[in-house]
Amino acid sequence: MDKFPVLLDGRMTGGELVLEPEGLYACFTVRCPLPDGLWCAWAVGEQGELRLGVLEPLGGQGTIRRRVSRRTAAPLGRIRQGEIRPLDAPPPEVWEPVPEPEQLFCSPGLRQRLKGLPGVLSRKTEDRRFVAIPYDRSRPFPLVPLFCFASLGKIGEKSYLLFCFDGEERPVFPN
Repeated sequence: MDKFPVLLDGRMTGGELVLEPEGLYACFTVRCPLPDGLWCAWAVGEQGELRLGVLEPLGGQGTIRRRVSRRTAAPLGRIRQGEIRPLDAPPPEVWEPVPEPEQLFCSPGLRQRLKGLPGVLSRKTEDRRFVAIPYDRSRPFPLVPLFCFASLGKIGEKSYLLFCFDGEERPVFPN
C-alpha cells in the first residue's frame, strides 16, 4: 500500500490518495476535505493522469474508491500525487512521445529539421497540431526559421519549446 498527498490547484488539501495492488488490479482510494461543488479525483503519475471519478461527499469529506486493471494504470508511470479538480474543468492536455518526429509532417523542410530530435512530444486538436521540443540552453535552437512562433513552456517538470501548426502545416500562434 502506497500513500500520496492530494492537491487542489497545487496546494495540499490534507487528503490522501491510497494505492493498493489487488492481483491484476490497482485500487485507488481518495479521501480529502471537499469544497462546495462537484469535484473529480485524479491520480497523477510521472507520465500521465487518470480520472478516477466524482468524489462522493460524506461528512465534509469527499471519497472515492476505484479499481482498475494494472494495464490501465501502467501508462501513469510512478504515481506522484492525487488531485481534485472541478467537474467542469477542461480535460488536461495529453502529450504523446514521438520517437520519429519527422513523421508528424509531410513538409520536407519540417521533416528535415525534426529528424533525429530526441524527446519530442505532440498533441492534436481538431484543427491544430502542437509540438513540444525539449529546451536546453546549451544546445542550438532546433527550428531557427520558426523562432518567432516558439513559446517556452513546461510540461511536467521539463522545459519545452512549444509550436502550433494549422491543418496545412503552417506555423500559427495558438489561440
